Amino acid sequence: MDVHFFFRRRVAFIRQLYESAAEPFIERKRKIQAGEEPFEPPYSEDGEPPFLAEWSEADESLHVLGYTCVSMLAAALHLYFRTWENKCHVKAAKHFKSEFKNGWVAGYRAYSDQIFSIDFADGPSDLKLIEEIVLARNRAQHPDNLVMTLPTYTEGDMKKLPRALFIDTGREMYEDLEDGERQWLMLPTLHVSSEKLSGAISEVERFVEWLNPKIEHAVCRR
Repeated sequence: MDVHFFFRRRVAFIRQLYESAAEPFIERKRKIQAGEEPFEPPYSEDGEPPFLAEWSEADESLHVLGYTCVSMLAAALHLYFRTWENKCHVKAAKHFKSEFKNGWVAGYRAYSDQIFSIDFADGPSDLKLIEEIVLARNRAQHPDNLVMTLPTYTEGDMKKLPRALFIDTGREMYEDLEDGERQWLMLPTLHVSSEKLSGAISEVERFVEWLNPKIEHAVCRR
């Protein structure tokens, strides 16, 4: 089984899914902003932008689509590791139980270091971003507020990732502190734009492109 081939195929599907499914929401927002039919602005003196609810719904739909794709990306990477684990017949969670308590990225980092002699830190990718993709998946899959469509990060999340990728710093409220960290006046929501999703996908692809031949070489020596 060509593990890398099937991983690439999954990632390609995620990319095309977002591009195809996002189009109607992007077009609806464009029509509202341009005042095109069926969103021709009626006469009003209340000062509120016309079709604000429709625009917000389309915008939130794009973010939810982004959450879905980020979740699928995290799942693809997790399945990639699990597939190699099964091929090697060494159960990661059993032998690295304490490391997996810090998340499966940390668990498989220890697994790869001990089983394959591969240190993730030697690779070209930002491991914090890889961890953030998993965190974003968890926040999207387990929201804690019935009122808001867009899930928020927790205070604990912000201590781990004070400058997380999926935060819209142009819209969120924070103060920069002297030590380089941020004090959040309001916990930020999870924002997944097309550009940020594309960056996350590229980072995971680069990581696996670097990692896969090293694992193959290590497996062949076993």
